[in-house]
Order: sequence, then C-alpha cells, then structure tokens
Amino acid sequence: MIRTPVLFVPGAWLRASSWECWVEHFANHGYPAHAPGWPGTPPDPGLDELTGHYAGIARAFEVPPVLIGHSVGGLVVQHLLGDGVGRAAVALAPAPINGVELLERECAPECTGSSVELSVERFHELVANTVGREEAELLHERYAVPAPRRLVEDVLRHRGTAVDTANPARGPLLLVSGQEDRLVPDHVTRAVYKQYGDSTAPTDLKQWADRGHSLTVDGGWRPVADHVLGWLTERGITPG
Repeated sequence: MIRTPVLFVPGAWLRASSWECWVEHFANHGYPAHAPGWPGTPPDPGLDELTGHYAGIARAFEVPPVLIGHSVGGLVVQHLLGDGVGRAAVALAPAPINGVELLERECAPECTGSSVELSVERFHELVANTVGREEAELLHERYAVPAPRRLVEDVLRHRGTAVDTANPARGPLLLVSGQEDRLVPDHVTRAVYKQYGDSTAPTDLKQWADRGHSLTVDGGWRPVADHVLGWLTERGITPG
C-alpha cells in the first residue's frame, strides 16, 4: 500500500529544518513526511522558481501529497493546489495571494546586498513576538536564515502571487492565522479566505488567539500540528 506523503514548504526566513518537529510528529501518525530545502540555483530564487521547485517535488511522488506551507511556503502550496497539484493543502500564516496587500511597513527587515536579513531583535519583533526573548533567541539561532531579496520583493509587489481560487476540482484547503501575527497579520489571511468564497471546493479557516508568525516553530507548535492532523481526518485524508 502506498501511503499519502506530506510535503512541508518553509517560509522566507526559516530553514527547512524548522519543520523537524512536524516531520517527526506526522511520521509518528503514519505519514511519510518530507521537508526538502529550497532550490540551490539560482542563488536568489524568486517566487516563480520556488513554486516550480516544489511543484517538481510534489509531482514526483507516486500519489499526490498533502502540501503544508508556512509564510511564503503557504503561498506556494495554495498556488500548487489551485493548479491541481497535491491532494490537499494547509497554509499557515501564508503570504498573501492575488493582490491582497501586505503593507511594506509590516515587513521592513534589514537588507544586505541580495539578501533580506532579520536580526535577533527584528525576528523577536516580527516573527516570535508572542514568546519570550530567550526562546526567540534560541529559535533565531537554530532556524533563522536570510531571505532572497528578489523573493521578498515578489511578494510585496505581487509578482507570481496569482492563485486559481475558483478551481472546483482542487483538494481541500485549510488557512491558518495567528491573531497576534505581525508579519502576516490575521486580517490579511482573512482577506485571502474571502477570495475563496465563490469556490465550491472545501476551504476552511482556523484562527489562533495569542499566536504569532512563529506558531509552527515555537513552544506552542504541537496544538497547531494536531489541529492540522484532525482537519485532514475530517476531510477524509489519512496516511493510507
């Protein structure tokens, strides 16, 4: 029997290893879980390259995978699902699609050359604002990585963010927001959710009070992961 795989897609400022707890958790529930890194070339990929990279990985599985993405990864998995790639998708604190505005003042990290870097202070302020300074520093040391400037500009300028929200044949989609998220505010995710309003395909929204952008990696990650597992079961999706 071929089991349903899960493909995890990281966000702009977090390494693929930021999914390590989720990979183990989903594997313990019977899912073959995979968290591959970003493409090695070009060195500063834009959104189109990133989407194409994960589309190729998703299509290589023997059966369509469940797609789970955080931040920019959440945008990527929506794009793939809208194109009929993947069995279902979960977008956690997703970067916005289809012209939904993410104000630049809400995403103003330090730029150095071709990369966009978050200092420990900015990481705590924008990403891990709902946890203490010590935990934020540990998360930054373990998982933080500079983001390609071109990718950040693509998101802010709506290049490559078009998603087919009306595809009635796509699999189920779950959008997840943290109501204290400063990088991708809750109102942005709610605006994205409204774009799916005319679709007959299943779309759900889960809002977490008192959670920020780091809801996938900080000490409160497990309830979020368990909710995703429960949602998959409710939608009739099991490991095999």
